Amino acid sequence: MKALVLSGGKGTRLKPLTNTLTKQLVPVANKPILFYALDQVAEAGITDVGIIISPETGQSVKEAVGDGSRWGCSVTYILQPEPLGLAHAVKIARDFLGDSPFVMHLGDTLVEVSLSQLIGRFHETGSDALIVLKEVSDPNILRKVGVVQLNRAGEVVSLEEKPQEPKGRHALVGIYIFTPASHEAITRIKPSWRGELEITEAIQELLNMGRKVNGYFLDGWWLDAGKKDDLLTANRVVLDRFLKPSIRGEIDDKSKVSGKVEVRERALIRNSVLQGPVSIAEDCVIIDSHIGPSTSIGRGTHIECSFVQHSVILENCSIIQVERITDSLIGSEVTLRRDAHKSGNLRFFVGDNAKIEL
Repeated sequence: MKALVLSGGKGTRLKPLTNTLTKQLVPVANKPILFYALDQVAEAGITDVGIIISPETGQSVKEAVGDGSRWGCSVTYILQPEPLGLAHAVKIARDFLGDSPFVMHLGDTLVEVSLSQLIGRFHETGSDALIVLKEVSDPNILRKVGVVQLNRAGEVVSLEEKPQEPKGRHALVGIYIFTPASHEAITRIKPSWRGELEITEAIQELLNMGRKVNGYFLDGWWLDAGKKDDLLTANRVVLDRFLKPSIRGEIDDKSKVSGKVEVRERALIRNSVLQGPVSIAEDCVIIDSHIGPSTSIGRGTHIECSFVQHSVILENCSIIQVERITDSLIGSEVTLRRDAHKSGNLRFFVGDNAKIEL
């Protein structure tokens, strides 16, 4: 079994942040989203991993992931010159995949599922495609994803990509397992109206070929971190569920800590309140401030005389005398400084290297 992890695309829904940072490397609970997918792959015992990268952001992915040794795997990088669809990603990875069955995992999606369990189900059912599904009641969400129609027996009947009038209520959540039969199916399909080779059409073609396609119905959560509000939700959920309290930095006696709080090495907390769940990365300095809940502060960030909650702050930022920041996503190297004579709640979505004086 091999794994194909997708880390290409332009991340247009997260601009301006993704002008300088690929969306798969945006941190959730102070860990890049892509790393959660690689964690799942490693936990399933898969050691041969291909990562799809784009020309614009591929180098940053290579620098972050390296050779894969931290996950105990070997990584092969596969360049997708243009974002021409998920099935196109499989097509250009043909040489890497060979005749092996493979897991395909979208690198900007967080899914509460065991890949080992999925692989077991894949082998038990003798599927040519096992697709992970989540029942969704909101048609607005279904219009933005691949949608699967099932019959009364729960069998996969048809698939559509981003349908305006969804025929089903089950969304594809971004994890798939395929046999090599998928390659033949992809050769049979044509680009959609979007100009892309759609994975939904490739799976539909497997059905047309008489191949076996099975659904795996997800009980856990599914988070697409491709937009600001979705990413903040993902940060909250991951902190709530998985953060392990750990104080490895320095907290003075005047500070108060409640709930699940992580303070990493060399971080300094002075006369502040940390209200978990909160993750404070390495080398941060927090003085006379209130942080949390549901907040992640990136490495090297300095916060003084400020209140930050329900937010993701990336590395090396400076936030001084800002009375209340909430529901915000702030890129790296950003400076926020407030005029002490003004007050009120603030909401930010700020790209890298910005400087804002209020």
